[in-house]
Amino acid sequence: MAQGTRDPNYADSINYGKSQELTNMITSNAHAFAGGPAIASKLGNETVKAELGRAAWKLFHTTFARFPDKPTKEESSMLLAYIHLFQRLYPCGECATHFGEILDQYPPQVSSRSTAAAWGCHVHNEVNKSLMKPIFDCSDIGDFYDCGCAEDADENETTTTAKTHAAREATT
Repeated sequence: MAQGTRDPNYADSINYGKSQELTNMITSNAHAFAGGPAIASKLGNETVKAELGRAAWKLFHTTFARFPDKPTKEESSMLLAYIHLFQRLYPCGECATHFGEILDQYPPQVSSRSTAAAWGCHVHNEVNKSLMKPIFDCSDIGDFYDCGCAEDADENETTTTAKTHAAREATT
């Protein structure tokens, strides 16, 4: 088969019934993902490291902003596993190791959207402190990371929030 060509039998080779099995395994073992060494090695290019960090924080904060207000036990377990897997798989090994230390000191809070968002802002500030960057006021973190999703407030508010976000990201 030519490179870049999709195998037409690919979908047939995946057992979609396994997805619930995987979900159950993650839900019952979410804490098993905690700890452990970073997988990647040091990322030497400081420009790439900074760009990756800004993108990662945007993803993290947007994920927390979109998390349910009242998550199920399964949803909370999935977010907990995601945070720990994100740390271990992060492409900058030294960053991942540092973030792992922060996770040990400040375990993820995943009981609701507001607790996840506040926790995410707090750990982001812990990273900012270590990098001698400005500390963000977490009191409006829920309004700050706007995904631009259809159910969000009017378009003008979304544009203003996006501009505010862009200005903050330029400084962190």
